[in-house]
This record gives sequence, C-alpha cells and structure tokens, in this order.
Amino acid sequence: MEYIFLITKELRLDPLAGYHAIELLQRFMVKHLTDLLATPTPQGAAADQSGSYEDAVFEKLKEKFPFIVFTCVQIASKLSLHSHIIDNNTAVRFLHSVGHDVSKQALLESELMVLKGLEYKLNATNPLSFVEILLEVLGHNEPSIPVERLHLLCQHVLQFVSLQRTAIYDSLLVTTTQCVSPPREQREKFVTVTKDCMLLGVGVIAVATFVLHNRTWEQIVGELSHITGISVRSIRDFAHVTLMHIVTST
Repeated sequence: MEYIFLITKELRLDPLAGYHAIELLQRFMVKHLTDLLATPTPQGAAADQSGSYEDAVFEKLKEKFPFIVFTCVQIASKLSLHSHIIDNNTAVRFLHSVGHDVSKQALLESELMVLKGLEYKLNATNPLSFVEILLEVLGHNEPSIPVERLHLLCQHVLQFVSLQRTAIYDSLLVTTTQCVSPPREQREKFVTVTKDCMLLGVGVIAVATFVLHNRTWEQIVGELSHITGISVRSIRDFAHVTLMHIVTST
C-alpha cells in the first residue's frame, strides 16, 4: 500500500488513482493466491524444492509482486478522469530508476494477467471518493465550513488510516465491544464495519475537522450523522481511535 502511495506521488497521479489501484491489487491478490494454492502440488515438488509447496509459491510470487503492484497503478491511471495515463515508456523508465529491469513485453503480460484475474471487472469502491462526495454535501449544507482546507488534510488522514488499517480497526473493535479480547463471533460480525466506506469517510472528515477547526467539531459531526444516518457515537468512536493512533505514532 505504501509502495502504491509513493508511486502515485512520484508520477504525479491523482490520489484517486492510488486508492483505485489498492482496491484492484487486493482483489487480484486474493483471486491469484487462491488459484495458486488450490493447484495440486506437482509430483516430486517436495524432493526438488526445500520447504513446502506453499513456501515455493510465495517465493516465486515475491519476484513478480513489485510488477503486479505497478501494473495495478498503471491500470488505475487509465481509468482515472483526472490523471494522466502511465504509458509503457514511462513505466519502463520508472521501474528501471528503482532497480527493476523489465521489458515492455513483460509489462503487457503482467497487465493481461491482472486483467484476466480480475475478470475485467475494474470498478471498485474508492474511499477517497466517499470523502470527497461527503465534503461536497457538507460544503453545500454548511457554506461556512472550510471544505478546501479540510480536503487537503483529509487526504493525509485517509492515507494514515489506510497504512495503519489493521491497528486502527482492532482498536475500534475493542472500543465498540468494550472487550479487550473480543470473541470470534464478534470479530466476524465486525468485518462488515471494516468494509464500510461511508463510516471511513465520515471518520476521516471528523478527524480532519478536530485537527483543523476544533470549535465546529460537534456541529460538523452532527451534520455528518444527519447526511449519512451513521450515529454520532460511531463517528466519535472512529475519530477518537484514529486520533489516539496519530498521537501515538508521532
């Protein structure tokens, strides 16, 4: 994920393309790994290779992974309305600059592999889109809110939450259940929360507002609750957990 953010910044792509690439990468890797690990173990593999078949699969994948990551960014750039497309010349130059020797043919093969793995279904939920749409509605309802300044800070907050996703959602689970070690059943139910882009969007805006314009925080959280139907308490919990992680990390 961090690799994608750095590529997006280095090639001056729209941040939306970066988040789109992350969604494509996650979906592709789940499908790709499932297919690889479901393949019957070749006869003699145990004798020819040290370790298990699964270890051999991951070792082979490790070599391709940087190219898979870049391919997802390249595909996302082609789907973005506000970002220039990464052509193969740019791709080869960039990959060479970071120490990866690759040909245009190899890039085309990587792109085809990812497209087939995704079954050419390239639409994906984009958390930044949720944030931007909510900010637009918020600015329309409350013209006094500094939406442009909030937008810039929201990008930083969303990136932080994305990079610290597991830790933040684990803390949120503990907060909402009031249990230090939630049972498996509660963890399984909580999975839907981790996939809720609307909650993520309002949470990110709430954190940015707390940092930038603390005096209007209660008002904006109330408005976000009114717009989305998400309870004020849920927004506060998400913001509190995220702010705690930001303070701890700094």
